[in-house]
Amino acid sequence: MYTLTNSHGVEVRAMNYGGIIVSIRVADRKGQFADIVLGHETLEGYIPNPPYLGAIVGRYANRIANGKFALDGKTYTLPQNDGTNSLHGGLKGFDKVVWDGAPLKGKTGVAFTYLSKDGEEGYPGNFKVKVTYMLTDTNELILDYEATTDKATPINVSQHSYFNLAGEGNGDILNHEVMLNADRFTPVDQKLIPTGELRAVKGTPLDFTKPTRVGSRIDDNYDQLTLAHGYDHNWIINRKGADKGLVLAARVYEPTTGRVLEVSTTQPAVQFYTGNFLDGTVTGKHGHVYQRRYGLCLETQHYPDSPNHPDFPSTILKPGETFRQKTVFKFSAK
Repeated sequence: MYTLTNSHGVEVRAMNYGGIIVSIRVADRKGQFADIVLGHETLEGYIPNPPYLGAIVGRYANRIANGKFALDGKTYTLPQNDGTNSLHGGLKGFDKVVWDGAPLKGKTGVAFTYLSKDGEEGYPGNFKVKVTYMLTDTNELILDYEATTDKATPINVSQHSYFNLAGEGNGDILNHEVMLNADRFTPVDQKLIPTGELRAVKGTPLDFTKPTRVGSRIDDNYDQLTLAHGYDHNWIINRKGADKGLVLAARVYEPTTGRVLEVSTTQPAVQFYTGNFLDGTVTGKHGHVYQRRYGLCLETQHYPDSPNHPDFPSTILKPGETFRQKTVFKFSAK
């Protein structure tokens, strides 16, 4: 376990099993600290971890249709662990492996490294990946991703923390106000696989271009909400031209505590998920039972099922290239 603290008392705890963020303690508007991510008090609780609480997910975060993709004339078959889809890297993705951890020199942070061997979970290439967590004195948790491979392979690595800014286990997230800097999203079919359409959010319940209470439209009679049992979609982050730098992807505000979470990223998209499949079967920290919609995820990423959609931004990493992405979680209160 690695514990990161800054001069304002913000504390982040992460462990080398799954690169899991176990807790994040931040202050509310009155200076009261609380843990704002769902999780467990013991390692044993994380071993099954069907909701991927706090974990690094990969080699390919999100879904790949039918557990298949073609690359350089060869078809690769992946484990189908989400109906007929392959989800978050398969049966033993990055969330279920032991990473090597090392503190960052001269900084408040930890670097987790892992070698995903050629053929692991069906993916090609010996794939070396490093994920760095760094906490700053401006209350930013900076996530840096870096990877190389010796064979062409799809890659989509993300962080799967569930946030509840009122404090983990303290009710649902329906009163959180969310802004997503995205004019479009990728609609899904019945298996939650993108159809290929890039749909405008305007006029739909998926329009979060202005701060909106999560619960205000989550149960509307709209096909995408019905299919996903709430929000579980990929929003395309607004960017100017070919800009691939850090941009604001999302802002979350919890009115009773005043806590604010801002998410900036170099990634092209973010999966906003409202814990629709939490069902009370997971007992987390302090005996808290995690019911439906007790946490929300903001998984910065490439689009789901990109290897099967040539029109989507490519997720193929080739030998000689280095994959680099950055995401920043900034915490404050107002």
